[in-house]
Amino acid sequence: MADPVPFAAAFVDGPEGQRYRLPVRIYYEDTDAGGIVYHANYLRYAERARSEMLRAMGFGQAALRDEHGVAFAVRGCTIDYIAPARLDDLLWVETRLLSVGGATIEAEQCVEREGTLLVRLHIRLACLGKGLRPARLPKVLHQALQALVHPTSAIFLVTLLAS
Repeated sequence: MADPVPFAAAFVDGPEGQRYRLPVRIYYEDTDAGGIVYHANYLRYAERARSEMLRAMGFGQAALRDEHGVAFAVRGCTIDYIAPARLDDLLWVETRLLSVGGATIEAEQCVEREGTLLVRLHIRLACLGKGLRPARLPKVLHQALQALVHPTSAIFLVTLLAS
C-alpha cells in the first residue's frame, strides 16, 4: 500500500514546549547510489524547516530582508547521525527553539521516520544586518520567537553545551 500524502506542516505542543514539524519525502535526488540519504541533505531539510517555521509565523525570509533589513546565517551546527533515511521515506523535521538572544537563536532540530530518531542537529543562528554585520532581531520577531521557547529549554541547552 502506498504512503498517503504527507500531513501539512504545523506547530505542535509537547512536553518540551511548542515545536514546528515539517514533512519531507525522500526522492532519488536525495540519495546516494545505495538509496541512502546523503549526509549533507539533512542540513537542507533543517534549513527548509526553519524557513517554513518563520513563514508560518508571518516572517518570510524575503520580507525579513526587505522590510526589516535582516537575514540569518548559521553560526554553528553539530549533527548526530543516528540511523539512515532511505528512498521513499517520509520524514518529519521537528524544530524546537532553545533560546532567543538579542541577535542569536539556538535551536534543536530532529529528523524522524515513524517516530524513530534518525538525526539530531543543534543549530546556532546569527542575525545579520547591513554589510552582513551582526544585528539585533527585530523586536516583533524576537517577541514571537521568544514565545516558542519553553522554560525547560534553558536547562536542556546548558546540559547539551556541557556534554
